[in-house]
Formats: sequence, structure tokens, C-alpha cells
Amino acid sequence: MAVGSGDTGILHPVPGITMSVVSAGIKKPGRLDCVVFSLGESANVAGVFTSNAFCAAPVTLCKQHLASINSRYFVINTGNANAGTGQAGIENARKVCLEIAELKELPVSTILPFSTGVIGEQLPVEKIVDVLPEALKNLQDDNWLECAKGIMTTDTRPKATSLQVEIAGKTITITGIAKGAGMIKPNMATMLGFIFTDADIEKANLQKMVKRAVNVSFNRITVDSDTSTNDCCMLVASGKSEVQVDENNKEFMEALNSVFVSLAQGLVRDAEGASKFVTIQVEQGASQEECLGLAYTVAESPLVKTALFASDPNWGRILAAVGRAGINDLVIDKVSIFLGDVCIVENGAVSPTYNEADGQRVMDQAEITIRIILGRGEKTETVWTSDLSHDYVTINAEYRT
Repeated sequence: MAVGSGDTGILHPVPGITMSVVSAGIKKPGRLDCVVFSLGESANVAGVFTSNAFCAAPVTLCKQHLASINSRYFVINTGNANAGTGQAGIENARKVCLEIAELKELPVSTILPFSTGVIGEQLPVEKIVDVLPEALKNLQDDNWLECAKGIMTTDTRPKATSLQVEIAGKTITITGIAKGAGMIKPNMATMLGFIFTDADIEKANLQKMVKRAVNVSFNRITVDSDTSTNDCCMLVASGKSEVQVDENNKEFMEALNSVFVSLAQGLVRDAEGASKFVTIQVEQGASQEECLGLAYTVAESPLVKTALFASDPNWGRILAAVGRAGINDLVIDKVSIFLGDVCIVENGAVSPTYNEADGQRVMDQAEITIRIILGRGEKTETVWTSDLSHDYVTINAEYRT
């Protein structure tokens, strides 16, 4: 179950980037579960990583490798997170990197590993190593959709998007893929995401760009308030267009942010068991922190989320979440709440214009916006979330079976 069509549109090749996907049989025989990206010699790479203290072995190794030398290859597996696996997990991730390094005659630190799947199980290194020659042999520039499928876990459909923008008379391409459906509460970017462009961007600028883009996209989504051990979001600039851009280039940043937001919203639309895509918008707050804290309180309330699943206009649950969000000196007489275009709370109490039929009309929709107006400042923040269904419980109860 997912919200919206999931149509990816045209996925443009990014000059300098090639990719392949193969089956290593990590969890299920025949399933595409191992993806390789080749980045080209001139590519710069930046990334952000999970804030979970129990970060996975590939995250630890990826950070080390990224800091030491220009990266040349990504290797991504699904079916096994290689998290909670101790020093053996680090060595196993390194063995996978070493195989590509030896096959391509490169330093091992030029290879960045990524994993997703079940936590606490050792990585089946030999299964992955055995298929890497095939993966390297079959690299191509237009296999985005299959690679997006190859990094899925409980996702029901691939997430991929692509944009082109004209800068300095040349066409710049940005194409990305992502995965994630559960264990989604970002403290940077709760998922795996890989975004590529042929723009020429210095590494320091690239790091600023990925942080800015993540902050308006993957750091604004929540499914279940859980932060994963394995999250990584990588931005790669191949430089092949020879058009130099930085974080002050408005046209490029708008396009980059659009790609990030599209992928982030795609994760929520395909959240485990989701039947609703919900926008929580907090307006007229005193600070960004206040607005985000309130938005997440509402977005993560089990009572609000189950009411959304039931299409029940039980607006009292939203009101209660606003009241317990910890906003200092909240003047409730100034608070208004809208369900779509319907005012449900006005001046701190039920709106005299509200009726249940109007609330039901909005709640019956697959895409819903909840607006909360605090009347205490000029800040606005938006968070995207999903409902909480029977299927979410079933998926996670049966995750390892």
C-alpha cells in the first residue's frame, strides 16, 4: 500500500556516472540486492550520516574512506545491515571494498560501502564478493530504476527522480535514488540516498550543499520516529559538464533541493503500511525549533496517526498534541488549526464554522494537510509523515520471518 502513482518520470543519465545491479542472494535467491556505482576520476563526493550511536560498520568505514581520498566506487547491499556486528563487521565491510579495489587496481579507501537490512547479523561477504566482477563488467549509464529496486528492503516501489537545469548556457543534470519505508525519523537523513550531478563543485562546497538540501528534505520526514543505524545520504558531482556552481547558485540549489524533497516525500508516500501522505505545517511560531518540535509531536502521535488511518476527523487528538508539545508560554486563544481547507480550531476552541461533514471530507482524502497557526512569531516549518495502519504492525512484527 502506498500513496500516489510512484511515477519516476524520465531518469536522465549523469555524465561520468555508471552503475549496475546484480543478485548476490543475500536474503532471497534471485533478488537484486547488490548495487555498484562508478564515479569517475574527477568526481567529488560529500555525505551526511546517521546520528545513531550504534552506527553500522559500513557507516564507520565510509566516513573513514571519505575523509582520506577521492572516492571512485560505491558498493551497496540490501538484506543485511552489518550493524551491531563489532570489529568483525568492520573487517567484513572492508573485505567487500578490498575486492573492488583489487579488481580495479585502486586504493581500498576509494571504495565506499553501504548496507541496509536486518541488524545484528554478520555480512555474508563471500556472496557479495562473488558477484562483484559481474557488477563491474555490466556498468552502464541508464540503469537507475533497477538500481533503485536493488537497494529496497520493505519498500514496495523504487524511489528515483531526475531534473535538468540550464546554467551558463549548458544543461546540468541531477538524478538520484533513495530507499526507506520504516525506521524513519531523521537526525540527518533516515534512509539510503544517492544523488548525482554533472556540475563541477568543489568538495567543501559540495558538503555545504548536501547539508542544506538534507535539512529541507530528509530532515523533515518521519514515519515512526525511529532513527536507523545505517543512514547515509551522498551527493556526487562528476564535474563532466565543466560548469562550476556553489551553494550560492540559486538555480542549481532550487533544482537540487527539489530532487531531495521529491525523494524524501517518496519515502513517506511508500511508508510501511501507509494509506495517507500527511503534511504538518506550523505557522507563526517564535522559532524554527519550536515549529519543528510541534510539527514532529503531531506527526508522531500514535493517536493522531491512527485517526488518520481510520479517516476519522477526531480533531481533539491534534489539539491535545499541540498542547503537550512543550511550547513555553503558549497562548491558546491565539491558536488556530486547519484540516485541509477546514478550520477546526479558532482562537483556541472549536471553530463556530466547523462541522463533522467538512472534516470527514478532508480525512477521506489520501493526501492531507494539517496547518497549525500559533500567532506568536514569523517562523514556519513543514514536516511530512504518514498514517499508522494494521499493515505497519504486521510488516514489522514479521520483518525477520
